[in-house]
Amino acid sequence: MTRLSLRTTLGIITAFALLTTACEDHRLVSLPNFPAIVDATNPDTFLPTVLADVNGVKVYNGGFGSAIVADPNDPGAFFMLTDRGPNIDGTIANSKVFAVPAFAPQIGKFRVKNGLMTLEKIIELKNNAGVKLNGLPNPINVGGTGELALDVNGNDLGTSADGIDSEGLAVASDGTFWVSDEYGPHIVHFDANGQTMERINPFGTGTGGRKIPLVFAKRRANRGMEGLTITPDGKTLVGIMQFPLYNPSSAAISGSLVTRILTFDIAIGATKQFVYLIEKSNLQAVSEIAAVSNTTFLVLERDGEYGTDANKSTLFKRVYKVDLAGATDISDPANGANGKLYGGQTVEELKTAAALQTNGIVPVSKTLVLDLATETTPVYPHDKAEGIALISPTLLAVSNDDDFGVTGTGTYTAKILPSTNTIDKNRVYFITLKSPVK
Repeated sequence: MTRLSLRTTLGIITAFALLTTACEDHRLVSLPNFPAIVDATNPDTFLPTVLADVNGVKVYNGGFGSAIVADPNDPGAFFMLTDRGPNIDGTIANSKVFAVPAFAPQIGKFRVKNGLMTLEKIIELKNNAGVKLNGLPNPINVGGTGELALDVNGNDLGTSADGIDSEGLAVASDGTFWVSDEYGPHIVHFDANGQTMERINPFGTGTGGRKIPLVFAKRRANRGMEGLTITPDGKTLVGIMQFPLYNPSSAAISGSLVTRILTFDIAIGATKQFVYLIEKSNLQAVSEIAAVSNTTFLVLERDGEYGTDANKSTLFKRVYKVDLAGATDISDPANGANGKLYGGQTVEELKTAAALQTNGIVPVSKTLVLDLATETTPVYPHDKAEGIALISPTLLAVSNDDDFGVTGTGTYTAKILPSTNTIDKNRVYFITLKSPVK
């Protein structure tokens, strides 16, 4: 069958009726840019189009593509997550330049309506006292990455215990949210209005005092707990690290393919850890995890390249199905800073499948489900495919992080898609899969 163009716009009835039909090819449909589609009851003030102007470069309101989750209680509605806010790399090592330092990371509720993703509600994330969170790095003793936060004039913005670099999103059946971040890493439980109920990290400094294993504090800066999901039975959170932990150091794990999946029993706080082997050591690596069953999941791996017809043979943006059943729990009963050791080495130092096997470690199994680079026409254009949501056994939603339409090092510039020569915007693609994943 003929594949549909990325630029095809369909009404909701047509889109879902067509896309849920089984076929030999993957089909990919793009719905129009949605940050500009606003609540009709207050179209002028609900969502400003531009957050800031930095020396003539517009910072657009958007950024909702870090995660996408279907609302379990409202068919046709989706929750989407921003990260810490518009920022670019600074010229000073390990620095970030924030265009809007007061930006509160947020969840948007969107609805597919008349072929559009319509924004219905914004839920700004807040601490347990109801004060808005921000995107600034944490202090070192509560999860700081050592990043230096600067404003556009070069002023040091300092750190904040209320900072969160939100990346993973899970929605519980009771309407509350779980969010993972790239700082601590933290896993934060928010009520339906975005107020913190519990904040969990390796240090026990968050609200509630429960912890995840100390080894996760070895995360590489800006490569923390990128994905988070909740099992269909509602009992277990499952998070995945974007990149191998710097465990014991960056140099020691160079070339390692070993990253970690964490399971967290919501009721009792018990955790387990499993090895996930990424495909290539030079990737941006894992962007998302989404539950299929209580033991099987979809995982999105990617590079950081924009997709064009010219580079589709080297582009890497793939979705795998993984299964925890039969994988080795590598948890450390002693909860040491480096986790469980094998022959005196950390799991990350083992690096490859062969070394894991020698040490009796079975990683999670993985099977390719979708290749966004080679199995869609035209090629997927965004650099940051970051969110996936399984709508049905044959229908997958994929969202991108548009970085608020900006990029750069030291100087803000517009983020332009090479394939279209237009500014990158949030888009959601609904893709039919060749085979059901359940």
